[in-house]
Amino acid sequence: MTSHKENFDRILELMSRTIAILGSTGSIGKNALRVVDALGSDYSVFALSAHSSVEQLAEQARQHKPRFIAITDSNYEGQIRELVGDQPVEVLAGPESLAEIAQMPDVDTVLTAVVGAAGLSPAVAAVRSGKRLAIANKEPLVIAGELLTKTAEQNGSTILPVDSEHSAIWQALRSGSSKEVRRIILTASGGPFRKATTEDIRNVTLEQALAHPVWDMGPKITIDSATMMNKAFEIIEAHWLFDIAVEKIEVLIHPESIVHSLVEFVDGSMIAQLSEPDMCLPIQYALTYPARIAGVSKGLRLEEIGQLTFEKPNLEIFRALTLAYEVCRIGGTAAVVFNAANEAAVEAFLAGGIKFADIVPLIEYCLNKHEVKHFSPARDGQAQCLEEILEVDAWARNEVKAKVQNCSNV
Repeated sequence: MTSHKENFDRILELMSRTIAILGSTGSIGKNALRVVDALGSDYSVFALSAHSSVEQLAEQARQHKPRFIAITDSNYEGQIRELVGDQPVEVLAGPESLAEIAQMPDVDTVLTAVVGAAGLSPAVAAVRSGKRLAIANKEPLVIAGELLTKTAEQNGSTILPVDSEHSAIWQALRSGSSKEVRRIILTASGGPFRKATTEDIRNVTLEQALAHPVWDMGPKITIDSATMMNKAFEIIEAHWLFDIAVEKIEVLIHPESIVHSLVEFVDGSMIAQLSEPDMCLPIQYALTYPARIAGVSKGLRLEEIGQLTFEKPNLEIFRALTLAYEVCRIGGTAAVVFNAANEAAVEAFLAGGIKFADIVPLIEYCLNKHEVKHFSPARDGQAQCLEEILEVDAWARNEVKAKVQNCSNV
């Protein structure tokens, strides 16, 4: 009879070790490279990608020696080729290069941290090819949760959450089955406006919105945290990732950002995952699963923290949360509009075209105007689903742009 240790050692032998990092020049990508470096020679970087950060990508290529790099903005292809001309690396260019990398036979794990709907195509390509998909960007599961999870199931692919909240839930769920779950609690830092009033929100500046109290992230994600749209997306993600009814998903403000999420089981037991607010830990857990290995993240000392606090979010201030539940219940292309309208509205705010307080009303305007379509991967096929998703995505973005251009007050 094979011992438990022998089984576990066999699992370790079969673990994914060849990694493609899509979006390697962003904060998640940089942390992922730190993790891979710390894990040692058993883990190697096969491919890296960036949208337009050519100098950073070239430096990463020199340091980590991938076989492929991709620049998705083709305008920078000549520049990146010149910068890495002395390196033994193959250069790909254009948006389609991400899906090409995601299905390469030599890639075991695809870690995708590509912001926006651009991350959908490589995510689908990865699960269709039976890869382990470590997913950090929210959009693929938000706009195409059914397509992605069903495709993964059909092709023996595993979707590994990198988001700290979903990683926490994933870890906690190892204590019981989904049928035994009473509720899932997503925690949120509350962002910079946790205690804000309606009047405060009306007068928010760009500088204030970008001043996150805990995390160091890019501007789009930071604004999503300020509106709590990031948590709204996480509600939808959790619904698809863990196949759980949206009514069982709740959000609590937890400003210390130590408890990354919790699962309550039907017997009253509550399992939480706690750690320092460091993205390296969920990244590493996704890459090394099912094993836990010493890495770069430091341990937690509760006596230094002192106390942990929790409070309910103000749904009048954070209207995005209420919309997320509505979008989940409606289903179909409502989530596509929810995501795309948010991206366009945040872009308009960052460019100075609208006020912070206009972001969520713009999204709600698009949701109310949209005629929801329902499709099924089994009935309509993957290609048709992707085409419909991208068409609705473009429609929502155009609606926001038109509204911003035509109205001084949205």
